[in-house]
Amino acid sequence: MHVLGLLVLAAEEGPSNPILPDKNELFWGFLAFIVLFVLMWKLAFPAVAKAMENRTNRIRKDLDDAERLKSEAQTILDQYSAQLQDAKSEANRIIEEARQTADQLRRDLMARAESEVAELRQRNADDINAAKDRTLADLRQQVAEIAIAAAERVVERNLDRDTNTALVENFISQVGAQR
Repeated sequence: MHVLGLLVLAAEEGPSNPILPDKNELFWGFLAFIVLFVLMWKLAFPAVAKAMENRTNRIRKDLDDAERLKSEAQTILDQYSAQLQDAKSEANRIIEEARQTADQLRRDLMARAESEVAELRQRNADDINAAKDRTLADLRQQVAEIAIAAAERVVERNLDRDTNTALVENFISQVGAQR
């Protein structure tokens, strides 16, 4: 109890200097500081240094990964842009080919239509000429029959029909040649 009594007495007396602590307090404070400093130096500082180094390495790795990902993203963006440009040029090429094909098809259809119109005109002209020739032949035959019938009545005698037809056709040919 003697130590306890000394402590109580020291507490009652109060410090001799209000600014500086007592010498025994300085000694025990310095000793506690040294012990804590050694413990911190041996145990805490290596752990803190290791944790800081790990954190630094992790941050460095994250930065490297971010830079690598940024580089990869830029590469992908460049590839995408190139593919997009290729797709646009391919679309323009396809459109131009379609336009050229449509122009060629239009020209072909126009040529075919003109050819068909010319053929149709020729066919119609041939049909008209054939109809005209048939009509003229029918007309000659009818004129010949009318002329023969009129001549038979005028002459009152019946000539041979083949001879009469030949005479009338000859006459009609001569009249047609004079026109």
